[in-house]
Amino acid sequence: MADEDEATRAYRRSAQPPPAQPHTAQPRTAQPPAGQPPAGRPRAAAPAGSGREDTVPRVRSKVYGKPRSGDTPVRPLGGSRHEAGDGGSAPHGGGGGPTGRDGSVRGGGRGPRRTGRTILRIVVVVVVLLLVAAVAGYFWIGSRLRPVESLTDYDGRPAETPGEDWLLVGSDSRAGLTAAQRRKLATGKAVGKRTDTMMLLHIPDSGRPTLVSLPRDSYVPIEGHGSGKLNAAYAFGGPELLSKTVERVTGIRIDHYMEIGFGGFVGIVDAIGGVNICVKQDIKDPKAGIDLKKGCQDMDGGTALGYVRTRATGAIPDFERTQRQRQFFSAVVQKAASPGTLINPFTSVPLALSAADSVSVDPGSGLFDLLSVGLAMREGPVATAVPIGSLPTIGGQAVVKWDTQKALRLFEALAADKQVPKDVITK
Repeated sequence: MADEDEATRAYRRSAQPPPAQPHTAQPRTAQPPAGQPPAGRPRAAAPAGSGREDTVPRVRSKVYGKPRSGDTPVRPLGGSRHEAGDGGSAPHGGGGGPTGRDGSVRGGGRGPRRTGRTILRIVVVVVVLLLVAAVAGYFWIGSRLRPVESLTDYDGRPAETPGEDWLLVGSDSRAGLTAAQRRKLATGKAVGKRTDTMMLLHIPDSGRPTLVSLPRDSYVPIEGHGSGKLNAAYAFGGPELLSKTVERVTGIRIDHYMEIGFGGFVGIVDAIGGVNICVKQDIKDPKAGIDLKKGCQDMDGGTALGYVRTRATGAIPDFERTQRQRQFFSAVVQKAASPGTLINPFTSVPLALSAADSVSVDPGSGLFDLLSVGLAMREGPVATAVPIGSLPTIGGQAVVKWDTQKALRLFEALAADKQVPKDVITK
């Protein structure tokens, strides 16, 4: 006991506070938990006569309240591995995230970051696949378009004019229709093909396009065949002679040619889910296979075909028919080019396939050109027909002669990419 008392007295002498020194700022250091002597100092024995056991007191951890050994300070709750300073893991496996003042983990960590990166990668992959599919589909569908020789150079051909000019031809070809489909559509059994519809579409550099009906019975000069009905040019020399005849009588250079038959007409209408048409009067025509009531109504491909073909209305049936053709063409193109159709793969893909399989175009036209027609027609064209002068009978056939002066003003305005004068627009 004498040795221990001497040791205790030596410790007390060494533990006396040093003389007061002038106050200077000292760096803050970690303080040991309450009741624990500073690190590196021996633990003091209980003072003599205090009634406690004369031994070095045990220090309890503030974390669990259990006895612990060693002089290192207790690591606070919630500390990260950086705070611990020993490179170990964060207490309680809290994910290594930042901690608040109370020691609780505030989130973050690697889990959410990894999840975000995974989602981003998935989105990028999906977008890339969609772009690849769109590009591949564009070229695949474009390759299915059927080219037809229709535009040729010749002496005296009109010079190029501003804007784009399309010759749109609807033939009565039954190609691709089965016997049952011919009966259902009331198309008859005629072989070969003739032009039932001819329209000139001018798309200006700016503004609304103009759609002009060219009556099939128009009496015009046809190279190598004297004068005759416009549709005879197609019968004599096909698309090339027809295009050449139209260029010469209008003074407008044709940039693109597009032709469609009965079967393609029906397929395109059905691909867009039909089209809404306002019928001016009741129409019953067994030859066209229709029985329509006056008013606006949705038409499928077969009904629409009968509607544009019938000659059962009007004092001059062909004039009434050209009105219906323009009305219907505008309605179909506007619906086909609408956002609801283009962004819906269940309508846009069947439409593109149907158009590619049923439309014939000049070799210089592609799928992009067809799309440009639809986009230009979204707001509706200025629709008219060539002004009519008289309806004589020549060579035993009823023909249509144009009003030469008004017709020239109409075509000169289109050739100059200007607005068509209102007094030459006919309904």
